[in-house]
Amino acid sequence: MHTYFRLLSFAKPLGKYAVPYILLTLLAVIFTTLNLALLAPLLSTLFSEGKDGSEILVQPDSPLDILGHFNYYAEWIHRQYGAMEALKMVCVVIVISVLLGNLFRYLSQRVMENLRIHTLLNLRKSVFDNVMDLQVAYFNSQRKGNIISRIASDVQVVQYSVTSTLQVLFKEPLQLIAYVFILFVISYKLTLFALLVIPVSAFVISKIVKRLKEQANEAQHRYSLMISYLDEALSGIKIIKSFNATQRIKDKFHEENVKYSELGKKMARRQQLGSPVSEFLGVLMVAIIVLYGGSLVITNQSELSAAAFITYIAIFSQVMRPAKALSASFSNIHVGIAAGERVLELIDEKPAVKDMENAVVLNGLKEGVQFENVSFAYQDRSVLRQIDLFIPKGQTVALVGPSGGGKSTLMDLIPRFMDVGEGAVLIDGVDLRCVDSDSLRNLIGMVNQESVLFNDSIENNIAFGCPSANEDAITAAAKIANAHDFIMETAKGYKTNVGDRGVKLSGGQKQRICIARAILKNPPILLLDEATSALDTASEKLVQDALNKLMKNRTTLVIAHRLSTIQKADNIVVLDKGEIVESGTHQELLLKEGLYSKLIEMQQFTEVGP
Repeated sequence: MHTYFRLLSFAKPLGKYAVPYILLTLLAVIFTTLNLALLAPLLSTLFSEGKDGSEILVQPDSPLDILGHFNYYAEWIHRQYGAMEALKMVCVVIVISVLLGNLFRYLSQRVMENLRIHTLLNLRKSVFDNVMDLQVAYFNSQRKGNIISRIASDVQVVQYSVTSTLQVLFKEPLQLIAYVFILFVISYKLTLFALLVIPVSAFVISKIVKRLKEQANEAQHRYSLMISYLDEALSGIKIIKSFNATQRIKDKFHEENVKYSELGKKMARRQQLGSPVSEFLGVLMVAIIVLYGGSLVITNQSELSAAAFITYIAIFSQVMRPAKALSASFSNIHVGIAAGERVLELIDEKPAVKDMENAVVLNGLKEGVQFENVSFAYQDRSVLRQIDLFIPKGQTVALVGPSGGGKSTLMDLIPRFMDVGEGAVLIDGVDLRCVDSDSLRNLIGMVNQESVLFNDSIENNIAFGCPSANEDAITAAAKIANAHDFIMETAKGYKTNVGDRGVKLSGGQKQRICIARAILKNPPILLLDEATSALDTASEKLVQDALNKLMKNRTTLVIAHRLSTIQKADNIVVLDKGEIVESGTHQELLLKEGLYSKLIEMQQFTEVGP
C-alpha cells in the first residue's frame, strides 16, 4: 500500500477534491438507498395492505425505523386522500429521489474526474521533469522505448486504475453500508444469515487476482520492448530496407507483440473472472433467501409483510453491485500498482549531476578552461586517464586521435553532461561541480557530429538557444553559416518545417542549421564536435571561414579529423586510449613525426587516393 499512497500524493491538494466528493457521494448514496426503501410504501399502497381503516395509525418512535416512517406517511395520505392520491404522492417522491440521487452521483463523478486528471498532470510532469534532469550518461544505458512507455503508457494505467480505485474504495463501501443498514432495519435475523456471502465472495476473488501484479509487471516490460523496437525501426528504416532486413524486423516486433498479447489474455481472464463469480454467489444467496424467507411469509411465520419482504429482496439484490465493484477494484489496483512502481522508479532515479547549494553563477569567461588530473570511466571501462590541459581564453584547441580515444567524452565534461571520476574541470579556477549548471551552459555553444533538429520550423530551430531573437538576427546567423540561400529555396523559407529529426533536409543542410544555431547564441565558449563533417567541399570552405571568424577572441574546443579544420588551432592535443600522447601546433607535431604525423599522412593518402 506504500506505493498506492505515494501515487495518491500526486493528487495534492487532495482536500480541494476530497471534501466536495465526500459530501456529494454521501448525498448520492442516501438518495440511491431511499429509492429502494420507498418500494415498501409503494407496494403497500398499490396492493392496499391493511387499509380498511379499522387499525389505529401509530407513528414509529425510533428514527432508525425508516420503513416504518415511510409506511406511516403513505398510510396517512391513503386515509386522508384515498388510494389513488397516495399512489401519486409515493411515485412523485420516488421520481424526485431518483433525480436527486443521479444528480449528486453525476456531480461526484465530475469531481473525481477532475482529481484523476489533476493527478495524471502532476505525475506525468514529475516523471518528465526528473527524466530531463538526469545526466546524459543515464540515457546511454537505457532503452528509449522503456522510458517512453513509462511516461506515456504506465502513467495512463495509473490514472485509470489507482485513482479510479480511490473512488470505488470510498463510494462502494459507503453504499454497501447503507444497503446493509436498511436490511438490518427491515430484518436483522435475515440479514445476519444473508451476509455470509460477502466474506466467501471476497476470499474467492482474492484467490483469482493473486497473480495479477506479477503478470502486469511482465506485461509493461513487454510493452516497453515493443516501443523500443518501434522506435528503432522508424529511426533506421533506410538501413533496414537497404539490408533487406524488413521481414526480420517484422518478425522481431511480431514475436514481442504475440507475447504481450498472450499476457493480456491471461490478465483479462483473471480480471473478468471476478465479476461473474461474485455475481453468481450473489444470485445464489438471493435464491436461498427467497426460498427461506418466502416460505416464512407464506406460512405467516415471519414478522415481515409481503411488501417488506419484496423490498428486502430488491435491496439485497443490489448489495452485490458495490461488492462486485470492490472485487473488480482489487484486480485493477494490482495492475495500477505494478505500473505505478515503474513510474516511481523513474521519479526516484537521482541525477548523478546535481548543483550544490549556493552554486556559483558564472557571468562570463575571464581566464579559460582547465582540466586538472582528470580521469573518467563508464562503469568499469576507463575512458580518460590523468588528463591535464588548459584552454586559455580566446584560443582554439583541437582534439585529434583515433576513434574511441576519449575526445567526445572530454568535450562533454565541459558543459557538465557528466562529472569527472577523478580530478577536476575548472572555469576561471572554479570547479564545475560548484557552478550553477544553467549559468555554465549559457556560456557554451555546441555543434555535434550528429545534427540534432526538432520537428519545428527552420526559424525556431536556429533560435532554439535564443527564443527571443528577432528575424534579422536569425537571418544573419544563417548567412554566416551559409544556410540562407537554401533556406530561401524551401517552400516557406524560414517558416518551413524540417520534419522529424530534420528528415526534410540533407545532411549538409541540417549541419548548417546547427551551426547557425550556435552562431546566433554567440557564446564565449564554443564546442565543435566534427562540426563540418557533413558538408560538401564547397560548403565546408564557406562555413569554415565563418567559423574561423566566429572563433576569434573565443575559447574553442574542436574535435576534427580534417586538416583544414585543425591546422590553424593554437594548440592541437592528440588523444589515444584516453591519454594525451602529444600536444603542440600543427608544425610542431609534424616535426615530432609521432601519432599526429601518421594521422595526417593517412588522411592525405585517403583524400588523394591510390
